[in-house]
Amino acid sequence: MSPTRLSVMEPIAALQSGISPARLTKMEPKKIYDVENTNSAQGSENEMWPLCEIDPKKAKFPCSLVWTPLPVISWLAPFIGHVGICREDGSIIDFSGSNLVNVDNFAYGAVARYLQLDRELCCLPSNLVTHTCKFRYRHNEFGTGITWDDALQSSKHHFESKSYNIFTCNCHSFVANCLNRLCYGGTMDWNMVNVATLILIKGQWVDILSVIRSFLPFILVICLGVFVVGWAFLIGLFSLSLLLIGWFLMGTYCAKSLLE
Repeated sequence: MSPTRLSVMEPIAALQSGISPARLTKMEPKKIYDVENTNSAQGSENEMWPLCEIDPKKAKFPCSLVWTPLPVISWLAPFIGHVGICREDGSIIDFSGSNLVNVDNFAYGAVARYLQLDRELCCLPSNLVTHTCKFRYRHNEFGTGITWDDALQSSKHHFESKSYNIFTCNCHSFVANCLNRLCYGGTMDWNMVNVATLILIKGQWVDILSVIRSFLPFILVICLGVFVVGWAFLIGLFSLSLLLIGWFLMGTYCAKSLLE
């Protein structure tokens, strides 16, 4: 039966049951309003489902940033490493090569440091009106997600066609792109530098072995370099670190077109 015919028949049925059409008309909007409110409340409750516990043994870090040292590079500059971001189920996603985004297969070894993020600090709009951040139009143009995993999946598709370059487009670029889609912390200014700074300053070590694995090669290289070359080795190593830091700072804040 069509909706039009049904609406015509309802007053007749109401008269037969002893209810006036006027009273029925007044009742209907309230019922619809109650149903809409109930659905809305249920949607809000289901929007953020509980996360599993962090489990380093299974490499599960729900809604977290993860970090591990890089071979050779981290031996010379221990503040440089490989980063990834995790789904709500704890699976790690990381950009580790040209057109290559790993899922649940973290490149360069086990996680050494992690930082769990708060989903409540994300903007996850279903449409333009439901934005909770101040970058409504900019955020919508950049790309959004209705859930945490949806935003990460969009960034994954975007970087599957990117060429990897450790100096211009690397794993930090991928994580920054994810955070910008989430508008995490109410900002869309995430980049290589502040992603690296966030995980290095606020990240937690998985265990003591992770600390040893991250710094022992660096200490051995320094000792060997000083023994073979002398104190000039330390000067050269310090200069290399300054050049790397200067490059990323300049590319991020001065010549923004250089870095992804």
